[in-house]
Amino acid sequence: MPYQEESQFQKMLKLGRTKEVLILSAVIAAVAMFLMVLNILDAAPVPLEPIDWVMIAAIGFLGPSGFYINKKQKEIELIERRLPDFLRDVAEAGRFGMTLADAIVVSSSGRYGRLTPEINKMAAQIDWGVPASEALNLFAERVDTPLVNRVVAIIIKANDAGGNVADVLGMVSQDTRQIHLSEDEQKIAMTSYLAVIYIAFAVFIVVIIILSTQFLAQMEEVGESMDLGADRMEGADVAQIRTENIPTIEFIFVLAVFAHGIGDGIVAGVLQSGKISSGMQHSFLLTLMGFVALRIMFGGLEMMG
Repeated sequence: MPYQEESQFQKMLKLGRTKEVLILSAVIAAVAMFLMVLNILDAAPVPLEPIDWVMIAAIGFLGPSGFYINKKQKEIELIERRLPDFLRDVAEAGRFGMTLADAIVVSSSGRYGRLTPEINKMAAQIDWGVPASEALNLFAERVDTPLVNRVVAIIIKANDAGGNVADVLGMVSQDTRQIHLSEDEQKIAMTSYLAVIYIAFAVFIVVIIILSTQFLAQMEEVGESMDLGADRMEGADVAQIRTENIPTIEFIFVLAVFAHGIGDGIVAGVLQSGKISSGMQHSFLLTLMGFVALRIMFGGLEMMG
């Protein structure tokens, strides 16, 4: 059927866009790693440290992918939010004795935000003679979200079994609305945890900067003065500070910031929506925050050369 072909084409198009974004992200990361190799060979146009390029590669990969995935999830949420209104209108039309197909066509005149174009397509297909069950299946394939697929499966089974479909639609509408209310409560409850993650990460960066610029710097000065004193007092048992280990300690600090940025971002995404993919955007923001604070503002990555 032409509707089936159109649906498959749209799904391939959506998948292609996702692949394009992932490929773009991978190319950005690969370019950063290539520049890191040039930097090691003293041929890079920008004199940064290898760890700088690793962080830039991670930021370049997480940025486009994270924001695109977040955008798609928001579009899905906007569609699913209006689904209970549509189901309620179809149920009300069904209580006046209309069939499921007629109820869908009548309800398509309503306004349902981002869901409206898909409902209009479904109503047009029914007007062209497509059965209601087939039109619902095509609607689910176009929208292709877990909630829509589940709701459509329930409606089709109820319609095929006969009986009062309006009551089933009413219950599904209430259940769907309750799911959204639960999600809203979860988001409100998790907002404070997200704030804690960002604040804790910012405090962690400040502590790292203070340790690098104050404590370790003073340790290096004291170590140099103690080495000078030991040279003057040959044969005496003088305590020494191994200042050659300070760059390694600073490098470990930066690795800790990098690991926390990625890990805390993933945790934030799981807390926010229960999906690891949602954490990519948070990982991008936290890693970028750490890179800017350590490299550009405070020069905290000057350690390996």
